[in-house]
Amino acid sequence: MVRGKIQIKRIENATSRQVTFSKRRNGLLKKAYELYVLCDAEVAVIIFSHKGKLYEFSSCERMLGQNLGSCSIDELQEVENQLERSLRNIRARKGYLFKEQILQLKAKERYMQEENAKLSAKNNGTTCSQQNAEVETELFLGLPENRCS
Repeated sequence: MVRGKIQIKRIENATSRQVTFSKRRNGLLKKAYELYVLCDAEVAVIIFSHKGKLYEFSSCERMLGQNLGSCSIDELQEVENQLERSLRNIRARKGYLFKEQILQLKAKERYMQEENAKLSAKNNGTTCSQQNAEVETELFLGLPENRCS
């Protein structure tokens, strides 16, 4: 049985989109690993989800610090430069995400402070009106018809 072709377009349903992303990401990483093992190819895959999460696969043993015995000084220098560039990119991305998170938390803090001020004002207003509403009571013993005002 042959699978039907699907139209390549953005999936509107967020849940379906996430499931499809997860399945296809795993399939892509598996294919990259198979290509590395079967063909002895150097393969690198970098995937960022829509939320900014990083998924990666690298077959390059040099990038992992393995099998460096046959490398010349120039090759080692190039590997070091590539790693430093990668680290700069990763740190820049982390810094950006941290700044975004800080901005979101500050906005939430402002909202909570405003909400707290509103609730405090409402509570103080209620307390003040309760304190100001003095009720005059007069104690009278006896039947109501004998009562004189």
